[in-house]
Amino acid sequence: MKQGEAESRRSETRYVIDHDAMRRMGRADVLIAGMRGLGMEIAKNVILVRFRVRSVTIQDEGVVEWRDLSSQFYLKEADLGQNRALCSEKQLAGLNVYVRVSAWANKFDEDFLSKFQVVVLTNSPLEEQLRVGAFCHSNNIKFIVADTRGLCGQLFCDFGESFEVRDTNGETPVSAMIARISKNNPGIVTCTDEESRRCEFTDGMFVNFSEIQGMTELNNYGPIEIKVRDNHSFSICDTSNFSEYVKGGVATEVKQPEILSFFVGSSLVLAGIVGGGSECTALSPTFNTTTEVPLSKAPNPQLLPGCRSKNGCPLLRVCVHGVCVFTAVCVHFGWVKCRALIPSMGHHTWPHVWPSIGCELLKNFALIGLGAGEGGNITVTDMDSIERSNLNRQFLFHSKDIGRLKSEVAAESVKEMNPYMNITAHQNRVCPETEEVYTHSFYSSLDGVAAALDNVDARVYLDQCCVRNKKPMLEGGTLGSKGHTLVVVPHLTKSYGPSTSGGQKAIPICTLKNFPHRIEHTLQWARDQFEGLFKQTAENVNNFLSDPTFVDRTFACGDVEAVEILEGVYRSLGEEWPQNWADCVSWARRQWETLYNNHIRQLLHCFPPDQVTQRPVSGLPNRADIQSILQGVKVPEFTPKSSVKIAVTDQELKEENEERKEEDKVKLEMLKEKLSKLLLKDQSFWMHPQEFEKDDDSNFHMDYIVAASNLRAENYDIPTADRHKSKLIAGRIIPAIATTTAAIAGLMCLELYKLVQGHQKITSYRNTYIYLANQYFVPVSCLSGRRYSLWDDFLVQGRREGQKEMTLEELLKQIQENHKLSITGLYYGTAILYSDLSAHTDRLKLSITDLVRTATKREIPDHQQMLEIVHSFEEDEDCQTVPPIRYCSGDAGSQMSTINLSLLTLILGLC
Repeated sequence: MKQGEAESRRSETRYVIDHDAMRRMGRADVLIAGMRGLGMEIAKNVILVRFRVRSVTIQDEGVVEWRDLSSQFYLKEADLGQNRALCSEKQLAGLNVYVRVSAWANKFDEDFLSKFQVVVLTNSPLEEQLRVGAFCHSNNIKFIVADTRGLCGQLFCDFGESFEVRDTNGETPVSAMIARISKNNPGIVTCTDEESRRCEFTDGMFVNFSEIQGMTELNNYGPIEIKVRDNHSFSICDTSNFSEYVKGGVATEVKQPEILSFFVGSSLVLAGIVGGGSECTALSPTFNTTTEVPLSKAPNPQLLPGCRSKNGCPLLRVCVHGVCVFTAVCVHFGWVKCRALIPSMGHHTWPHVWPSIGCELLKNFALIGLGAGEGGNITVTDMDSIERSNLNRQFLFHSKDIGRLKSEVAAESVKEMNPYMNITAHQNRVCPETEEVYTHSFYSSLDGVAAALDNVDARVYLDQCCVRNKKPMLEGGTLGSKGHTLVVVPHLTKSYGPSTSGGQKAIPICTLKNFPHRIEHTLQWARDQFEGLFKQTAENVNNFLSDPTFVDRTFACGDVEAVEILEGVYRSLGEEWPQNWADCVSWARRQWETLYNNHIRQLLHCFPPDQVTQRPVSGLPNRADIQSILQGVKVPEFTPKSSVKIAVTDQELKEENEERKEEDKVKLEMLKEKLSKLLLKDQSFWMHPQEFEKDDDSNFHMDYIVAASNLRAENYDIPTADRHKSKLIAGRIIPAIATTTAAIAGLMCLELYKLVQGHQKITSYRNTYIYLANQYFVPVSCLSGRRYSLWDDFLVQGRREGQKEMTLEELLKQIQENHKLSITGLYYGTAILYSDLSAHTDRLKLSITDLVRTATKREIPDHQQMLEIVHSFEEDEDCQTVPPIRYCSGDAGSQMSTINLSLLTLILGLC
């Protein structure tokens, strides 16, 4: 494989593991003994994460049995009777060509064990654990034991008598901008009150200082222990003899290593993973015999996890006292154990991550037989294609699949694991634009939805669809070594809910535009420049050329935005339209002058260097041809204007926009006249908008972002960022860690068992939060709703058996008679359908669909079978949660029939 491809495969790992740790991992040889479900999960995760361990050896003396097929996803019926390790070797080797994978089908002795730096035992007897553990401890070999027993699992680690942990919590080091430093004993450091964010330093932390002007002694002082005084200041060493502080500076946490000592013990640790007796009670009563029961003969075929029988019929594995192989538990402990193995290999950091859980869920569903029965089905949808960077965490995809659709490849892969699965692949985004595909009828055919989406907005939308259609939802997400699961049960639990502001805060516009002081600000500015120059303007030009109403519609956007849009269109089609390559280079040169010289000179004119605001702010022609063109470019002279005002806060910017309204109206009329005079019949004027793509080095997108950001950073004396860090920030990369993903998928499947069993006690369900870097595992009870919950609604059938559609008057009467409520207002979106305070008596005889058309002045799409109408009523005007009216306009016989299939359809992203 080419070096560039190798870098692409490893790049996301570097956002999780630092370079030094990766080098040390590259020298590690790992033995994993036991190739049943748990051992395979561990091997898969160790190989997948692209940590570049040197080799992985899998060992197992046993042969494939029928029960192995329900938890070991690489084994097939054709492998029955053959050695488990040898059958698994080829598939594991295909996950990562950089890791040497070998199989050992014999017993291991001490000479064999001495070849490895890490030894992992699964499915091993206690005598073997003690013998191997003692040998590894005396020879400084990292030793891990793991096993699963139904809903419980065993985990034991011995990393030697002196094991150094360089990062005890896995968090990104805390940093803060400095506002001032006092000359005292001790010196007091005050941080900037950036966006009113409190300082995150804690007592006992060590920090390094950099970029301080004036008190430069601190820049080279080394790590200094701090003591926090309040939310924005902390004390340090004696600074009374240092130089006077002038400005600037950054304080950054320095992680302190910790030495752990492991001792040889005669007992190992047994760890339960479900966290609470009620969870065990919810799952274990069903597992109370020792027989294999054909699925078709089971009293309730939805109750138990499945495997395959000798004649190909799906089976239910039922064992005494819950000691059966739970696929979900194997997956969870495969992650926990792999996560325990990783610290033995070096220092690592964990940035933010959203989940790539889809592949893990599909694999689990295949192993437990979900959707494999008569009438069952799984629908998987993802609109993306497979990229090389996906291969470092998604074992369903391989190099040969690059460029193919994720959903199709995933469906094919899980069919190989379980040929009896019924699975359908879609290539749609689940969003308002696809509601003609995912209609009310579609959701009515489902038993539930599993969400493996990579952004909050998509999750919120899917959650709303599940609430509207009263379908359960399983949702999970990860943030580095952190993760959560959420189970949503109709009429029982709360839902995912609306998007909150708990994520990253938006950067103020004025900070981006005029006063950046962090590299994140300049990178976001560069992304905005890219979108404006290469995407939005091109789209606006094409809309102008194809839509005669574009100018008039743009006027409705507001004067400020309309001026910006139309000025961009006119410049692109008029004075800036290039005739040749030299014109492109000249345009670029003038852009550089405007952005990196003229704007900065104007800013310095308005805000001289010694002025302080209220808040502190700190495939192309060769190079020779370009150089020749640049020498001939005439750059207009620039003189800063005293009349220009630059807003310091977003509020000032808003006030300036209000003051410019009349000026903007004049500009708009002039632009409208200029654009009408352009003769643009030639198709060559059409432009090609560029969607930002961080992973394609041939498109130069990241080259532009890195250059634009670092040039602006130099303008503001901000330390620049290399391509690697810039790609992480500007590309909004959310590196998925295979181990965390596997854990969350396993926990989601534990809740799936309960949903399929039909539990109706809220105490049976658990939402889970994990943070393994701090040994944090918390299952919490689900919350229920209040008097009116989000699951409540007033379902109204608008037409029955060919009768005329219900009128507004009939709707008001039905709500009054059935629910004893007097409606005072009806609203559909932003439109007012009815108000008892307005003269709406003429609307009483209109059908509901005609009423909606009249109020909204638009047609109702044919696929929209249900209208959600919000209402207010006299009896409880102060009720915070008002159930909507869900009005079905179709015939009752075709639209409102109850569909009760043994079907669970899965909506997920395979990112």
